[in-house]
Amino acid sequence: MRDVAVIGVGMPKWGELWDKSLRDVFVEAALLALADTKVDKLDNMLIGCMSGGLFVGQEHIGAIMADYLGQRHLAAGRVESACASGGLAFRCAIAEVASGMSDVVLAGGVEKMTDVSGDGATYALAAAADQEYEVFNGATFPGLYALMARAHMEKYGTTRDQLAHVAVKNHHNGTKNPNAQYPFEVTLDQVKNSVMIADPLRILDCSPITDGAAAVIVCPMEMAKDLTEKPLVKVTGLGQATDAIALHSRQDITTIEATTVAAKEAFAMAGKGPKDIDFAEVHDCFTIAEIVVTESLGFFEPGKGGPAVEAGETARGGRIPINLSGGLKSKGHPVGATGIAQIYEIVKQLRGDAGERQIENAKVGLAQNMGGSGASTLVHILEVA
Repeated sequence: MRDVAVIGVGMPKWGELWDKSLRDVFVEAALLALADTKVDKLDNMLIGCMSGGLFVGQEHIGAIMADYLGQRHLAAGRVESACASGGLAFRCAIAEVASGMSDVVLAGGVEKMTDVSGDGATYALAAAADQEYEVFNGATFPGLYALMARAHMEKYGTTRDQLAHVAVKNHHNGTKNPNAQYPFEVTLDQVKNSVMIADPLRILDCSPITDGAAAVIVCPMEMAKDLTEKPLVKVTGLGQATDAIALHSRQDITTIEATTVAAKEAFAMAGKGPKDIDFAEVHDCFTIAEIVVTESLGFFEPGKGGPAVEAGETARGGRIPINLSGGLKSKGHPVGATGIAQIYEIVKQLRGDAGERQIENAKVGLAQNMGGSGASTLVHILEVA
């Protein structure tokens, strides 16, 4: 197996992109990634897209994006794992290059979510939950994560303020990200007094509906120096796992076992542990998700994720900065693109090219991307080469 480098990244601004089509949004990101390299030929393109059919009525994503990118006849395809579709596209691209099947691969992610009504978006997103046991009985993702939050509060004493601290931190980080959908500060009181969605989660505990795309270019390490002038970033750890989709089928809804299993695989491959990670991008679709994920990854003991964010341990300058990009909460969450955008942020930090949000001594970064209420998880570890 060959070592793999990320040599190019691209991400335009996310938001409600009324004047752009799904293909426009993707191609803009892909062209930015290509311009970040010296690449003049792609061997393959893999695109994460959760539900193009339900959001904009478009399937057959691989072919249409290759054509619109000016790459007709390119091997290209769509991959799907709910909100972890982008992370899965990245994993598949790494496998293509590591195996020798391809040399230069573009891994992208895209979603256009605002072309439907709020009810339409809720319906599309609910396709990632258990249709027979959860959706049929009226459960939505805010409701499912509210159950997880309430269970965590009851078991560990996690507080309403600790949930709010996640939103405050991530919005603060988002003010330093020019591509973020909501780059503004929020206060604890604003979060706690915002509109109730599903007790105890309020609207400022929830990631938004977003249009956006991101793309990265990967190649073998031995080719990387010829294809980029940027500092080299190496992929050293990969992990993937699944769990029961329905919450009632899990042993403990205060943790996400798929994340724990995927992280162990990635750590073992990289020869690292949680203490070796300098910073991480994690899937904060709801504020409780960030707390649970940081525990499931092993950054904190069970029940200690809430106190950690309250104490500033996950802030920029803290012991383990989490979601320097602003996370899904501030940056936005176009579901198929989120996993690739996490890789974008990791690479920018490792290159020392993250602007105002840059941290010191960024050598090892971790990205955790999950689908639905955590039934699928991808974990990737990247390092300065």
